[in-house]
Amino acid sequence: MPEAQSPPADERDLFVLRLAQALHASGYAAHSLEDVLQRVCDQLELIGQFFTTPTAIQAAFGPLDRQRTFLIRVQPGELNLGRLASLDRVAHQVMSGAIQPSDGSRRIAEIWAKKPTYPWWLRVIAYGIVSAAGCQFLGGGAADVAVGMGVGLLVGLLALAFKRLTISSHIFELTGAFLASALVTELARRGAHLSVPTTTLAGLISLLPGLTITVAMTELASRHLSSGSARLSAAFIVFTSMAFGVALGSAVVSALHHGTPVPVYTAGTLAAWTRIVALLLAPLGLALLLRARPRDIPLIFCASLVGYGAFQFGAAHLGQTLGASIGALTIGVVSNAFERFGFGPASVPLVPGVLLLVPGSIGYRSLTLLLNQNFETGLSAGVSAVLIAFALAGGLIVANVLVPPTK
Repeated sequence: MPEAQSPPADERDLFVLRLAQALHASGYAAHSLEDVLQRVCDQLELIGQFFTTPTAIQAAFGPLDRQRTFLIRVQPGELNLGRLASLDRVAHQVMSGAIQPSDGSRRIAEIWAKKPTYPWWLRVIAYGIVSAAGCQFLGGGAADVAVGMGVGLLVGLLALAFKRLTISSHIFELTGAFLASALVTELARRGAHLSVPTTTLAGLISLLPGLTITVAMTELASRHLSSGSARLSAAFIVFTSMAFGVALGSAVVSALHHGTPVPVYTAGTLAAWTRIVALLLAPLGLALLLRARPRDIPLIFCASLVGYGAFQFGAAHLGQTLGASIGALTIGVVSNAFERFGFGPASVPLVPGVLLLVPGSIGYRSLTLLLNQNFETGLSAGVSAVLIAFALAGGLIVANVLVPPTK
């Protein structure tokens, strides 16, 4: 674009800043966000430098001796795949010159003000779907799946209540874990044949920060040490809150029953066809929770099933850790190809696919074992979770080398 026809610098600066804030609030990882913003600046003929963390965005525009510096205080946002796709389209239109940066800023504001793609009740149902499918993956029986789904619905309603009542989200995981543990433990005491640990974990599976751990490992591997360390610390806090909430819920129910031990039941065995049903339901539930566009759901199904199949194949021949790496590599290649063919950002099929592989349940079990003073097994499970997270990050990095993303 010739300099004489370039929009004013302040319009371009403002567009980049608003794009940065919107992408960050929609769940973009720090190292990817910096790369995207740099590419936008290059296309708009801006000199820009960026430093992002989970809680702040720093941007500087112009030559070193005449820099204009901005600081935006932000909070880690929930992943919103539909919004990311819309923002990606606006950024592409501005970079190609189809619309002016001022029009791009206005469209970003419109995207942000747009009503949710799915009604609240459908998202609550998605919590239950993910919990039911997760319980099957964890080896639960029919009773465990039914109760786990009910707990998942309760967690979904709790998430809605926290958002509607503007309650501090810092205690959401703790509250959800407490209620789930207390409910499952009470049902087991009243005669329900439940595997309490499996059912509780299934009900809380949508809250596990397994994806946060994987993103943190990817940021650390990309030498973005500040953001990776901060994100890893945040995941540890969530794990700790959930483990403490589960222990507290169990202790309260035990005290109400004067210390009577909880009956121990072994999870029943489900038919093999239920695994297929779980594999079909899990991507649908994740797509709804992540607010993906309806037209992207078939692609999410395909990418998730292909990635999970690659994981199972790799785990059977090379072990679980390398199997996770192969699964992430496969999902990464498919997702980057999706982006290169112009269907939208790679994150749309990538995130739900990776969520089927992340080691959140292993990390949660590690902390609960440590709280129960089972240090040897707990530490072993924790190391396994970290290794799988590194394997996932490594697979995604290799996928970006084999099929480089366009953005």
